[in-house]
Amino acid sequence: MIEEKSQKKIGEIFVDQGEDAFRKLEFIVLQDVLLIPDCVISLGGGAPIKEQSQELITSSNVFVVFLDISLASAAPRVGFNRDRPLLLGNPRAQWQALNEIRRPIYQSLSDMSIKVDDVKVEEIVSQIVPTFEAVSN
Repeated sequence: MIEEKSQKKIGEIFVDQGEDAFRKLEFIVLQDVLLIPDCVISLGGGAPIKEQSQELITSSNVFVVFLDISLASAAPRVGFNRDRPLLLGNPRAQWQALNEIRRPIYQSLSDMSIKVDDVKVEEIVSQIVPTFEAVSN
């Protein structure tokens, strides 16, 4: 949605305008998507990091699931390519440093945490749905 709203790829926004501009746009998109009823929202890793975003997520009364993944499982998925501006240079070290900062925030925001290494999507969904249904009834 950020690329649609800005008409630029995420990497281009970082290069042309910087991370702060990207995060402002990301927050606007977060505000918009949190208003959509009955949907699943997959946030980028940095989306909930700013305190303003955390407050918005918390006050939105949404069910939050932290999909916890190890570096070994994340690397092939993410690819650590140039489309990930925060992972340039030494992607492994950057990912670990970001994870140390972000993990406590993800955990504090989440209603549920699931280890997703080597777990099929169907299995993840089968863990989430009963908990979500119990909470929402």
